[in-house]
Amino acid sequence: MTLWSPTPESIAASQLGRFAAWVDERRGLPLGQDYDAVWRWSTEHLDQFWADVATWFDVFDAPVADDEVLGSRAMPGAEWFPGRTTNLARLALRHATDERPAIVSVRETADGLSAPEELSWASLRGQVGAFAATLRRLGVQRGDRVAGYLPNVPEAVVAFLGCASIGAVWSACAPDFGPRAVLDRFAQIEPVVLVAVDGYRFGGREHDRQDVVAQLRESLPTVRTTIALPRLHAEVPAGALPWADAVADVQAPVFEELPVDHPLWIVYSSGTTGLPKGIVHGHGGVAVEQLKQGGLHLDVGPGDRFSWYASTAWIMWNIAACSLLTGATLVVHDGAPGWPSLDAQFAVAAACGTTYLGTSAGYLTACEKAGLRPGDAHDLSALRGIGSTGSPLPASTFEWVYDAVKPDVFLGSLSGGTDVATGFIGSSLLLPVVAGELQRPMLGVAAASWDEDGHPVVGELGELVVTEPMPTMPLYFWADADGSRYREAYFEPWPGVWRHGDWLEITPTGSCLITGRSDSTLNRGGVRMGTADLYAAVESIPAIADCVVLGVEQRDGSYWMPLFVQLAPGFELTDALVAEIREAVRREASPRHVPDEVVVVPGVPHTRTGKRLEVPLKRLFQGVPPEKALNLGAVDDAEVVQHYVALAAERGPR
Repeated sequence: MTLWSPTPESIAASQLGRFAAWVDERRGLPLGQDYDAVWRWSTEHLDQFWADVATWFDVFDAPVADDEVLGSRAMPGAEWFPGRTTNLARLALRHATDERPAIVSVRETADGLSAPEELSWASLRGQVGAFAATLRRLGVQRGDRVAGYLPNVPEAVVAFLGCASIGAVWSACAPDFGPRAVLDRFAQIEPVVLVAVDGYRFGGREHDRQDVVAQLRESLPTVRTTIALPRLHAEVPAGALPWADAVADVQAPVFEELPVDHPLWIVYSSGTTGLPKGIVHGHGGVAVEQLKQGGLHLDVGPGDRFSWYASTAWIMWNIAACSLLTGATLVVHDGAPGWPSLDAQFAVAAACGTTYLGTSAGYLTACEKAGLRPGDAHDLSALRGIGSTGSPLPASTFEWVYDAVKPDVFLGSLSGGTDVATGFIGSSLLLPVVAGELQRPMLGVAAASWDEDGHPVVGELGELVVTEPMPTMPLYFWADADGSRYREAYFEPWPGVWRHGDWLEITPTGSCLITGRSDSTLNRGGVRMGTADLYAAVESIPAIADCVVLGVEQRDGSYWMPLFVQLAPGFELTDALVAEIREAVRREASPRHVPDEVVVVPGVPHTRTGKRLEVPLKRLFQGVPPEKALNLGAVDDAEVVQHYVALAAERGPR
């Protein structure tokens, strides 16, 4: 069912429509208003496309020629814009003379949500300059790491841009992560400065983090200075530098001009099979990619107010911060997604005049199931775009958005990854919106669906692959000197071809369906999580002999995350034990890791090398026949598998 269609007038008014017309005139091409033609050109002529993106958005100090785009096309190892220099913070703050605010923020209070608070472009620029000067005074050099243990607040954006301005490398964890999960990430990168909050409000409750911050300071010997951001307490820890002092000396930033491949930030893989991998992206790659995504696909620019509900642990926080590159105002929501009422995100959008609201499929589906009608309850007259990611958006929720939110809004269901800090499959104002479908692969993304033999398929499920380099493919993994972990993560079984780990179906019309993860990564609400943190928490409980957790994408668009536990002799699964398991997971991993239910099983099957059968068991509960889901000959205990087969048959896919 088609829910929204472009008009010649809407296409001509869009940034992508104007960009395509400019390319046609510049290169003498007949692309016109045909998105598929623009996409084919963008993937078959990467040098032309990315030269034009960089030139259109003034990424560098001079236009880029085609032969200046790619020094090497190798995957991994592509060399983008060799010899050019840039700085993402400078590009983000070049709009500082604008009279509109740079950031509008809303936060949870004891009574509900605060009124919107505005931070002007001039104030943002001054605070970034002050924070950068503080880092320099503390001896922070190019390439040094600065770690943030922070919620989604304006101060996190200031700290990130301050780091970027001097060439330091930013990395963040959300304060709902327990100490072990944070240390698994930060200890690897050896930060020299820690910016930490003392607590946060979420879901109507205060969550004190003073003890966690103390443990982080004690356990990170490379941290020379802690910058303390008060949230719940007036006092700062002894020996810490108060945030107010770190940004007191307001001044214009001094930007380091950096190579395109200079590290910008370190984000993390889910940690499914061990420590989370530190994924490094560069200044220039992120800048051109985020300008393409935000400007050409989401149609965001000066005059817009852009929001994407996210925590600092999710790549969407980084992407939202990069909306400043387009000149848009960033809307920041610090609090629970559905508090004080489920429609909180729409309430924030109305209060802030949001023009583009990004959220998760899970949130929209929850609003639909609750029978909410946000368009009736709130003034959403400014809202013209909604983005959904994290999981596939069901067709019924597409229809709900157009019925209950706004009939003329442009709804995009997007799919991408932390790995590339952007989308693979996305939205385009040149195309109609069809219920249940993602519109197309994004510009410059040579995405395809391959079968297990490496052949492209249409109209059937295959592996999502990318056959040409992208500017935001990781520069490298942290502490992976020979690149072996990087290659193993994405370039097996097909060397030179990126295998992402998603199931993708490309329909005969060219639209796309993403049906979930083809690996064992948990993906709740768009935040990819490893199972290792959860297992460490659960296995510390004496009553648990073994366990396995599954993240099961359901046919109805929901997500089911059961924890199967094998009990130690003499124990029973009581309500008290379930509560102990949930609290351990919440404390040691994060609230997002807490399972939907706990189920007793006689045992946990493993491979012959001792790995839990996460993916095969997940496929059983998605309705895959047992003979196709797993090979019993590779299992250490084939008999115990039959228990899961019976459970899957009894429960059935929803």
